[in-house]
Amino acid sequence: MRMLVRALFILCLFSIRFSLGASPPHLLKPQDFAAIRDVDEPNFSPDGERAVYVVGTVDLTKDKQPKNLWLAKWDGSENRALTFGENQQTHPRWSQDGKWIAFLSGRGDERDNDQLWILSSAGGEAEQLTREKGSVDDFAWAPDSQRLVLVVHDPDPREPHEKEKEKKTVPPIVIDRFQFKKDIEGYLTNRWSHLKLLELATHKVDPLTSGKYDDLLPAWSPDGRQIAFVTKRGADPDRTENWDIYLIEPKPGATERQLTTTPEADAHPDWESAPAWSPDSRTIAYIHGGDPKKIEYATRSLAIIPATGGEAKILTPSLDRNLAQPHWSPDGKSILVIEENDRTETLVRVFLAGAAEPGSSPMPLVPSRRKTTAYDLSPGGQLIIRASTPDRPYEIFAVENDKLRCLTKQNDAWLASVSLGKVEETSCKSQDGTEVHGFLVHPPNEKASTKLPAILRPHGGPQSEYANEFDFEKQLFAANGYLVILPNPRGSTGRGTDYAMGIYARWGSVDVQDDLAAVDDAVARGLADPNRLGVGGWSYGGMSTNCLIASTTRFKAAVSGASISNILAGYGTDQYIRDYEYELGRPWEHPEVWEKVSYPFLHADRIKTPTLFLCGESDFNVPLLNSEQMYQALRSLGVPTELVIYPGQFHGLKTPSYILDRYQRFLGWFGKWIGKPSP
Repeated sequence: MRMLVRALFILCLFSIRFSLGASPPHLLKPQDFAAIRDVDEPNFSPDGERAVYVVGTVDLTKDKQPKNLWLAKWDGSENRALTFGENQQTHPRWSQDGKWIAFLSGRGDERDNDQLWILSSAGGEAEQLTREKGSVDDFAWAPDSQRLVLVVHDPDPREPHEKEKEKKTVPPIVIDRFQFKKDIEGYLTNRWSHLKLLELATHKVDPLTSGKYDDLLPAWSPDGRQIAFVTKRGADPDRTENWDIYLIEPKPGATERQLTTTPEADAHPDWESAPAWSPDSRTIAYIHGGDPKKIEYATRSLAIIPATGGEAKILTPSLDRNLAQPHWSPDGKSILVIEENDRTETLVRVFLAGAAEPGSSPMPLVPSRRKTTAYDLSPGGQLIIRASTPDRPYEIFAVENDKLRCLTKQNDAWLASVSLGKVEETSCKSQDGTEVHGFLVHPPNEKASTKLPAILRPHGGPQSEYANEFDFEKQLFAANGYLVILPNPRGSTGRGTDYAMGIYARWGSVDVQDDLAAVDDAVARGLADPNRLGVGGWSYGGMSTNCLIASTTRFKAAVSGASISNILAGYGTDQYIRDYEYELGRPWEHPEVWEKVSYPFLHADRIKTPTLFLCGESDFNVPLLNSEQMYQALRSLGVPTELVIYPGQFHGLKTPSYILDRYQRFLGWFGKWIGKPSP
């Protein structure tokens, strides 16, 4: 009787909900990606009472992805938009007197270059501060709130848009650099990024640095006397990854001074980790790279160095995990960093020698299985983080007593309207006994004791990992009835240098074994149907897909996005010249290595799996010609295949209609060759 009453009560609640107009949660559809709000770049006001952040949205009607600034109060009493419109407003930063919020935006610029804008914290319209011919890519406030240091990228001297207006012929591109291509930027001519000083009162801009090299990631000393920045100098900077930290006084004509001198990269721009000054302006903390020959496979550590120069000290010598984004505690006794560790990214505290708990392991500040990608710390010690879990997109959270309190709640309404699949952490043994970790995403309506069609999704990188974060694409597959298999094979980060180095100069070897082990585990557990398997990934995930279908015929369908198989075709046509020569050697010196890692193309006759290839037309990361080669090979062999080219797109698709098209094609291809799962 009690069970009957409970059932009737629940039914009554549902009836009331529907009568009030609420809809029951629905399974994800491809167009649902446009409803998710991308929350990022949290920045505290100096008093710790407010935080500004960026919200990215998708407008399918206008085929754009606007970004606007929002403001949230620490106590949760307010959360509102500061800017509006279809442009992109990014990188908000408070002045230290709390009066201004500066940010970057390309609105109103004919060349779509970002310029520096400023907004009064009391409200009102934003004002444009710079009108540089090139783009303003970064900036930092001075402690006096009267000056800012800018990172300005040189303009394109060819000015193709202006030439087109005047109906003049665009001059030829002249190349003389070792690395001459980069995705989005295109061909790298002699255009560089340098520091400039802006006076807030007069809007006057003066150059600080110059030369044939990039000067990036500026950071003011708390006393306002120096600016630390990151640059790569030498006779031919293109040939190395030897980034170093330099110092310069904030006045025109000043001469920069080199601070770090090791051959390893210090504060490499790709790590998005600017040098961090101690509160007393005496010491600089930074992220220090590993052996340059091991490129991105090597883990990164936390180091400090006196601002006057001298010997640097590694604070985490025994921690074989990647670290990022150093930030000193207000008392100067510890440094906060984000630690990547086996499917998580966690904010941790590293104590300095002589402080509390010296020599101890980093202390997690938010212990949990989640991914944290950004944070900010107020002068009073209040902490906010950007974090996600498998069942929740990224939001900004206040951290209080080891607990999180959501400040932004941008995706709460959408989450209440959808039904998501369960995400399970997994572990299995590979062919040689190596333990492989990863995830399974189950369909929301999964039935017990039912073997499901399954899709293996190798990740990109390869130096990255699947982590405890929300992933729309994987949830979309699950919503359509597929079990989604997400392994972190050797080559992945998060488990130390040796694990990542497992595929060094032998791509498509043990990582293929590890991927297949994850599939075997799902089959052995009675979850995956061995006769209804698909595989597909993007970038290195696409490369892995090509290796897998050239190694086995067990997959009924494959999707390969922005991939390469004939590695020789990558030399000189993409942006990875240093990586190639460090890891594989020059092709004419080690042809056997290049041939071995190119087996999916050189042995394309082994492939029997119907395969869909996709790529951006303007991709300089893994250029289109690589997908064209594989498509042509399978077409020649009579294997069912298609090639989809997205006009004007780079390695990562940005146009919403193309993103939607890709999701629809994924589902259509797997549905055609594997069969549509039962509802």
